[in-house]
Amino acid sequence: MGETLVGLIGGTGLGEALTAKAGAETVEVETPFGPPSAPVMMSEIRGRRVAILPRHGRGHRFSPSQVPYRANLFALKQLGVTHILASAASGSLQETIAPRDLVVCDQVIDRTIRPGKTFFDDLAVHVGFAQPFCPGLRGLLVELGMQMKTTVHPRGTYLCMEGPQFSTRAESLLHRSWGADLVGMTAMPEAKLAREAEICYALVGIPTDYDCWKPHEAGESPDQVLESILANVQAGTEAANRLITSAVPHIAEAVGAECGCRSALARAIWTERDAIAPDTVERLRPLIGRYLA
Repeated sequence: MGETLVGLIGGTGLGEALTAKAGAETVEVETPFGPPSAPVMMSEIRGRRVAILPRHGRGHRFSPSQVPYRANLFALKQLGVTHILASAASGSLQETIAPRDLVVCDQVIDRTIRPGKTFFDDLAVHVGFAQPFCPGLRGLLVELGMQMKTTVHPRGTYLCMEGPQFSTRAESLLHRSWGADLVGMTAMPEAKLAREAEICYALVGIPTDYDCWKPHEAGESPDQVLESILANVQAGTEAANRLITSAVPHIAEAVGAECGCRSALARAIWTERDAIAPDTVERLRPLIGRYLA
């Protein structure tokens, strides 16, 4: 499988924090799905090479529904990324998950209707997705999280809703009734595309508020509420940055090439090989080339 190369996908706040690193090399990447959100920044964290990509682009250009997820994941695959640590600001749906905590997500519910949910529009590919986040990466993050002062929850179900508007209160209460722990707008199709690209992927949720199921404190003005949320974003981002960067040097040892994420397509391509158009093979070679040799 070659050398381990870690990709970092930063969400609200974390993307800017990570790409502010000095000495990073900017790499422009072209993909069959258009350009990624921003040029990829090649840098080092604790002596290990990393590829950093702000999910929403420079200056937070893209809303969650407009992020070029396929281009982002394909670009990282082309660069040789083998493992991805991602962050996502979110609303807490549970009293026990407070703003400024962190959540190492283990499940996801997809309620998005956006296009571009698969790389494979021209052939039938069905990857296993019962465990949407890499168990090895999750285990590493949980282990390191237990050493932090910040409360790090070892599991949580992330409900991905369509944006760009936030939930209605009825939706928020519905999501709570389903047992979801966080609600956000960006984990899907990102996690599924990572699986299709055979990249190990883990997500750190950053709760910034209690969504809208829980009323705000009496007397708080809209400006005060926003100020509180932004402060939570900053504090959560700093904690997530510490957790993610502490994991980078240990990934090669914690999650090896034998991880099932790294061979997710081995039994997933259902289309007969001679029925796959040559131009499709060439276009998707970084993904499926090793199965069609």
